[in-house]
Amino acid sequence: MSERLAVIDVHLLLVRGDEVLLSKRRGSYGDGMWHLPAGKLEAGESVVAAAVREADEEVGVRIAEADLRLVHVVHARGAGVEPRLGLFFEARRWAGEPVNREPDKCYEVAWFRRDRLPDNVIPYALAGVRGYLDGTTSGVFGW
Repeated sequence: MSERLAVIDVHLLLVRGDEVLLSKRRGSYGDGMWHLPAGKLEAGESVVAAAVREADEEVGVRIAEADLRLVHVVHARGAGVEPRLGLFFEARRWAGEPVNREPDKCYEVAWFRRDRLPDNVIPYALAGVRGYLDGTTSGVFGW
């Protein structure tokens, strides 16, 4: 068996006007810090299908695959953290109102102006958000 090179994560930038939805992590890495709705790619799943699944699981919104746009990619690593390839998808249309569907993993969800994000956003996610806001397609973090 070969060693895995990176975990593949999908991140959702749910955009409403000039706001983006963030979730406050509970219990695991980054407890009390803000993050985008996100999750790991599962075996046999496309990255777009993973983004649609995570949107429903974490914040209860239904997104059509055609309404997702890949806006940034981050190749990240950190001390003691397995390297990751983060795919950041923008959605401007969805069905349902975002709610916290994982209270065991998340304290709350909230909308923030894109130009006034909280200070305590998980750095890996923030790298993707900044890349999206800057209009760059990719970047590295922690290398």
